[in-house]
Amino acid sequence: MVKLYDITPLVTPKLAVWPGDTPASREVLCDLAKGDTITLSTLRATVHLGAHADAPSHYGVNGCTIEAQSLAPYLGPCQVITATIGRGERVGRERLASELTEPRVLIRTSSYPNSEQFNEDFAALSPELIEHHAAQGGLLIGLDTPSVDLFSSKDLPSHHAALRHDVALLEGVVLKDVPDGVYELIALPLKLAGFDASPVRAVLRGD
Repeated sequence: MVKLYDITPLVTPKLAVWPGDTPASREVLCDLAKGDTITLSTLRATVHLGAHADAPSHYGVNGCTIEAQSLAPYLGPCQVITATIGRGERVGRERLASELTEPRVLIRTSSYPNSEQFNEDFAALSPELIEHHAAQGGLLIGLDTPSVDLFSSKDLPSHHAALRHDVALLEGVVLKDVPDGVYELIALPLKLAGFDASPVRAVLRGD
């Protein structure tokens, strides 16, 4: 029997965003409950909302925007791996529970446990790990925190490693209920012209 793991945090006004960014809000333009013929809403939020795909234009001057990204990295075999890591540290190969085997990998750090409460000491990825993944034919790397770089990072070495090696980034997924293993990832970004990221409905499908 096929099992689906929804690894997307619930989008509500309480969903934490990067300090200074735009939280989700809903404006109801029409409402069936008030006698209108339809219910119609407007969403306002950062595109770096919850589970989201960064576009290269987010961290590279000449990087492509999200609608120009290939969809291939966001759909296909994906490995979930636990990292033994402390708060505010970067994940290297030596911290992983197993070797990388798939072109897509999502890393559980357990350092950002509450999607409604932003904690600045979340773990991130080392640029060396991204380079190693790319050398093995990696297409995508992601994790259960708001960023592949540390909160205090200004030079964003892991983002730039991904840019150099054309590795897609998926941030903000929820992995606490997903056992380590290999799944099918489905996390397609929206076709947003000119944007630097897109929220995704990230799902893992497995046996």
